[in-house]
Amino acid sequence: MLNDSAIESVTADFWFDPLCPWAWITSRWMLEVEQVRPVTTRWHVMSLAVLNEGRELPPEYADFMKTAWGPVRVVTAARLEHGDDIVLPLYTALGTRFHTKGEKDHAAVIGESLADVGLPHRLARAAETDDYDDELRRTHLEGMEPVGMDVGTPVIHVPGHDGEKIAFFGPVVTPVPRGEAAGRLWDGTLLVAGTPGFYEIKRTRSEGPTFD
Repeated sequence: MLNDSAIESVTADFWFDPLCPWAWITSRWMLEVEQVRPVTTRWHVMSLAVLNEGRELPPEYADFMKTAWGPVRVVTAARLEHGDDIVLPLYTALGTRFHTKGEKDHAAVIGESLADVGLPHRLARAAETDDYDDELRRTHLEGMEPVGMDVGTPVIHVPGHDGEKIAFFGPVVTPVPRGEAAGRLWDGTLLVAGTPGFYEIKRTRSEGPTFD
């Protein structure tokens, strides 16, 4: 039998960077969870580019970070102009093209994703400007400060002990847990979040992300 905290209606907050394949898988898990548990997810952007500012990075990853600004800037601009409810549909459009379909042309993915959700193409210009960076940094810090800057994405905030919000990096999983398997992983997430002083379970990843 599940404990009471696992069956009460709860709200989870999820921070993602559209370019992270692991965040993409975890986000699809959260959508599965919503089908089998009374959970509502609120969606927010963090930025791998912001997170890695000033760090010494391998050249290939440093080049990747230069391109990482664009998608999060566009999602931020879309949210400011069209409201919070646009974040998930736009993320889904971007993630489907970047990860499930493996498309690499960022400009094309952004433009086509905006069209997929009925947003004006002019929002694509946000990718090349810092006009939205103050808001991007605000939402990034809102998600990351409670969990720490030594992790990446995904980050989730969930109810913990005595109703306190607990922030975690992860869960990192592949492939996407479906149905009741997704629900059981959620139950375990609430269990550890409700344990005072709990910090970490981890093992070395032995396989890459699987998108199915």
